[in-house]
Amino acid sequence: MTSTRPSHRRASRPLRPLSKARSANATAGLKNLHQLIQLRWIAVVGQLLTIETTHYILGMPLPMREMLTIVGCMALFNVVSLVRWRTRRSVHDVEIFIGLLIDVAALTAQLYLSGGISNPFVFLYVLQIAVGAMLLRGSTIWFIVVLTSACVVLLAQHSKPLPMAPNMHEGWASPYVLGLLVCFVLNAILVVIFITRISHNLRQRDARLAAVRQRAAEEEHIVRMGLLASGAAHELGTPLATMAVILGDWRRIPTLAADATLQEEIAEMEAQVQRCKTIVSGILLSAGETRGEDSSQTTVCRFLDTLVQDWRATRSVDQFVFDNHVGDDRPMVADATLEQMVFNVLDNARDASPHWVGLQASSDAEVLRIVVSDRGPGFSAPVLKLIGTPYQSTKGRPGGG
Repeated sequence: MTSTRPSHRRASRPLRPLSKARSANATAGLKNLHQLIQLRWIAVVGQLLTIETTHYILGMPLPMREMLTIVGCMALFNVVSLVRWRTRRSVHDVEIFIGLLIDVAALTAQLYLSGGISNPFVFLYVLQIAVGAMLLRGSTIWFIVVLTSACVVLLAQHSKPLPMAPNMHEGWASPYVLGLLVCFVLNAILVVIFITRISHNLRQRDARLAAVRQRAAEEEHIVRMGLLASGAAHELGTPLATMAVILGDWRRIPTLAADATLQEEIAEMEAQVQRCKTIVSGILLSAGETRGEDSSQTTVCRFLDTLVQDWRATRSVDQFVFDNHVGDDRPMVADATLEQMVFNVLDNARDASPHWVGLQASSDAEVLRIVVSDRGPGFSAPVLKLIGTPYQSTKGRPGGG
């Protein structure tokens, strides 16, 4: 079914491949920022539980005010990040990098206040490095590695002591061993959950970028084919005009004019040459499609009658049914592009059903509907899934290069 409005509307400009690539990166960045926000909330809750347990249950005195202040700053920063995540359409890598730097700084400050390198939770730096390796690029990844390593070195020299010796011989009775176990389990769970989610986001982004690149390559090929077709159309004009002149001369030669069979063949050749010239003209006119160039004022019924007459004059079909249900004739603007589009649909119907082709036209207040019918076998399910994809056809390619 083909629909057209009497008044031309400005065609919407398609999204460029570069814009689509940026959109894919922006979507992945937003999802990854959301993962960081969730991870930071877990860190806030985990630090609160650890501080309370260590201070009140294990009886180890901690600088509660300073440590809770750091937790509060992390929570405040996370609220700001959450607001930005909900209001932003894109997230740059530098924002994620800054967020990781703040997380490393907060962890370093907490470790400094709670024993430094003797604190079993020092291995949470590994989680920061793993997240940075997934989200950052190039030198920024190594910057996180160097920064966390420097923090560990500094914590080995400077920290407030924690009354918990790293004694491994007491087994489960040692708070240090329990802390190591909790840190290991926490690291393992968080790495599996969040690295898996981040990897999924990155795979989705890569899939979108691959689709954008494929679409860009297809569009570039279509443009090249259009330029080639336009150039070929210009070059075909001269030989077609020459053939038309020669056929006209042959028709007037007395010896050929006396032969009825030859006259029929010459008439058929002239019709085919005229069809070729019409196709070439349609190719050249198609360059002005979006601007409505080479358009002509006509009426709906006159356009349909001319279209049907021209198509039947150059195509052979056993039975062609034209049902005009337009009703009141109305003025419209038509061009060769619209006519060629309907011709293509009719040609496809004739190829699928050479014995019967139908064309039905109807209209309402704004839309002209043109329905082309045939009695062909239809499309299989795999072919229907590929509709809209360039270069998909059930036909062969006679003469295709």
